[in-house]
Amino acid sequence: MENPSIVLQGVERIEVEGSAIPKPSSGEVVVKTIRSLISGGTEMTLYEGKAENPEWANLTTYPRFMGYSNVGEVVEVGEGVDPCWIGRRVHSHGAHRAYTTAPAHSMRELPGSVLDEHGCFTTLAKVAMNGLRRGQVTWGESVGIFGLGIIGQLAARLCLIVGARPVFVIEPSQFRRSLLPDDARMQVLSGAQEDLSAYIQQHNQGRKLDVVLEITGNPEVIPSEPLLLREQGRFVMISSPRGASLFDFHDLCNRHSLTIIGSHGFSHPQPGWNGAPWTSGRHGELFLSLLATGEVDVGPLVSRRFSYRDATDAYAYLSANRANTLGIILEW
Repeated sequence: MENPSIVLQGVERIEVEGSAIPKPSSGEVVVKTIRSLISGGTEMTLYEGKAENPEWANLTTYPRFMGYSNVGEVVEVGEGVDPCWIGRRVHSHGAHRAYTTAPAHSMRELPGSVLDEHGCFTTLAKVAMNGLRRGQVTWGESVGIFGLGIIGQLAARLCLIVGARPVFVIEPSQFRRSLLPDDARMQVLSGAQEDLSAYIQQHNQGRKLDVVLEITGNPEVIPSEPLLLREQGRFVMISSPRGASLFDFHDLCNRHSLTIIGSHGFSHPQPGWNGAPWTSGRHGELFLSLLATGEVDVGPLVSRRFSYRDATDAYAYLSANRANTLGIILEW
């Protein structure tokens, strides 16, 4: 098989197929994949085919290459790309393919101390970093994080780095809660408290939260989350919910003058925008430096490793074990 590639052929139908080794367009590189990470959000939504939103429906087309969290070695460069990239180990948004392409401006070289599989988390870390930056989370602010998938796990760690305190993390899965670092600035809750708002105020100097980060993607729980915010607090939508929520904009937003901030990964500014330096590539560079210094540890987030040849089993396993599984690494 010349270029093994993971292809979604239909709902819950993953196949490993051969394809031609791609040639780089202008501004692109070809990456020989070493490791890649399955996204438990976007990829599993496409795999399970359960989303109800029109935008999700537009994305659910078959067949399609899967994946966007890739670490590999640059083996070829296109026009306009410095040949010195050849041989370097990089993170990119490349697909789950033995050979994949990536825009040169978005990839970043891995520091020597960063493991291949840890570098794969950079794509999802950039989503979390963009959410914190768009939400203007800063030192001394109290933050509530709903959802501890990979992005929620990373957001919790990054909130501590930017100086937020206290950070309240709400997640029903005991397994996911157990993966968080032990830190006095963070309180980890199951959400089963009789009055979550009263509990948070009791442990936050009598105050409600400055910022809430929505990362569950569950349309049923989203309307209750703004109730934890103070007057003129900020509600940041980082998740991509699979369906619509019934939201009372008077009682839940206007009455308390809240700010609602959308923060999709695509909202990163493009390279060259004046006054907007925090591009996807620069966030990737920052995250890799945090891994290299040990300020962020993603080791606990790796749940299992599969050969790419067993990709069908890997997706089925993640779908059946969502509450007790996070990062699935594919080895190439």
